[in-house]
Amino acid sequence: MQFMKRIFLFAVVNILIIVTLSIVMNLFGVQPYLNQAGLDYNALLGFALIWGFGGALISLALSRVMAKMMMGVKLVQPQSRDPHARALVERVYALARHAGLTTMPEVGIYNSPEINAFATGPTKSRSLVAVSSGLLEKMNDDEVEGVLAHEIAHIANGDMVTMTLVQGVVNAFVIFFARVIAWFIAQGVKEENRGAIQFVIVFMLEIILSLLGMMVVAAFSRAREFRADGGGAKLAGREKMRAALMGLKRHYGKMISHEEEDQPSGAQPALATLKISGKKNKFLYLLSTHPDLDERIARLR
Repeated sequence: MQFMKRIFLFAVVNILIIVTLSIVMNLFGVQPYLNQAGLDYNALLGFALIWGFGGALISLALSRVMAKMMMGVKLVQPQSRDPHARALVERVYALARHAGLTTMPEVGIYNSPEINAFATGPTKSRSLVAVSSGLLEKMNDDEVEGVLAHEIAHIANGDMVTMTLVQGVVNAFVIFFARVIAWFIAQGVKEENRGAIQFVIVFMLEIILSLLGMMVVAAFSRAREFRADGGGAKLAGREKMRAALMGLKRHYGKMISHEEEDQPSGAQPALATLKISGKKNKFLYLLSTHPDLDERIARLR
């Protein structure tokens, strides 16, 4: 049921994005980039920028709402009767104030056995910090505080906006150059087959260029993760930030042991709190949004 709900929400959001961007293109008078005269570079650039940045910005604007709906995040209020939930909010607020945030982020918990936490939201003043029940159950107080400090550092650093802009640039680059290259290649094809050939080439180029773009986005993301680790160390203390990473490594090691024994581990395949990379593979590492845990722990030392 939860899976179907996520699929439905994903479809609704994508329809919303398509409709919104189509309206924006009409409002800005963006014309078809292919006409009788050939390729209109200005129209194509406008098309690429609107679709490249538009989808990323709309996703960012809806990120907090979508996270609550798709992950089943239950918001916790400072006046909660549950002392553990109230303590979580107070800890997040204390870290947020220490980071210089003037508007406190929303704090939520969602039911999941995985060790996970994330920060999202379109701006620093409209942010959300959510943790899984598994994280609260399996990590001690110092480890939890290190994780929370890392997430608050993401908000204070404006990482959600930064990564959205990087993704927008990459999207626009892929859309623009895939169509330019495809148009030039298709000029050597018979006119009656040109449209179909051009469509196939664009499709293939978008896959290839998107893969290269993912590497660029992942590299930026890994750099922001190191920065968030440093920010977390300043907010909660170096030892607590290190304890959080060591705690993740400890639980990750247990998960791998269970998998090697072909026994159910009770954990998800990815520990997404600080996104652990699995066995080292140079190509897969280029696509990883988070650095290797050992490297992150070594940096904190």
